[in-house]
Amino acid sequence: MTDRISAFRKLHEAGCFVIPNPWDAGSARRLAAKGFQALASTSAGAAWALGKQDGEMTLDECLANLRLLCEATDLPVNADFEAGFADAPDGVAANVTRALEAGVAGLSIEDRTGKSLYPLDLAVERMRAARAAIDRVGSGALLVGRTEGYLIGQRDIGAAIARMRAYSDAGADVLFAPGIGDIAEIAQLVAAVAPKPVNVGIFSTQASVDELAAAGVRRISTGGGLAAAAWKAFDAVTDMLLEQGRLPPRQ
Repeated sequence: MTDRISAFRKLHEAGCFVIPNPWDAGSARRLAAKGFQALASTSAGAAWALGKQDGEMTLDECLANLRLLCEATDLPVNADFEAGFADAPDGVAANVTRALEAGVAGLSIEDRTGKSLYPLDLAVERMRAARAAIDRVGSGALLVGRTEGYLIGQRDIGAAIARMRAYSDAGADVLFAPGIGDIAEIAQLVAAVAPKPVNVGIFSTQASVDELAAAGVRRISTGGGLAAAAWKAFDAVTDMLLEQGRLPPRQ
């Protein structure tokens, strides 16, 4: 087990930490300089940097981004590995192995295919395949089980909890249901899968870091939020250039 992975696992043992999502080497280094203790990739941010939309990156493009982030700093990096870039469990396992070779300290596997979720039995088999691949490599990297129901309009906390428990039983070390914003539902999810740690995306809730920590959340990610803010600022400045013929003062 590398020092990065050991440090990453230690962060998940108690308390609450923020894990921001850079999309390139520059953003990763800036976040490291701010004092964050770990980083996570963002499929949306990485795709936008390539002129693509979220979900349009190829496996090779994702792996290249993961290698870039892992080489940019000494911090542990968690991979937003989408749905594993395969439907079948054996394909997920093969691709997870490649992600581990890129140097990640953890990775997430989603249960979403297009605008629907994989059937639960298949989603569980995919999670087990990812777990087996990590165990075969023996790196100690963390597996994050994600259910995407809330992001596609299936806003049922009971169904989300059922999937989180199933993925926990299949070997997920951390659970994540992006899109849940209600603090009471977040606390319900945390209690339902305890003692496994829960990740919450702060982009989908009005709750603060302190409020999420008080609810028992172990880690808080930003998703594509930082990249979206950067591109919004970029668009505002280029609009100024086109419409007013000038740029704001360089800070």
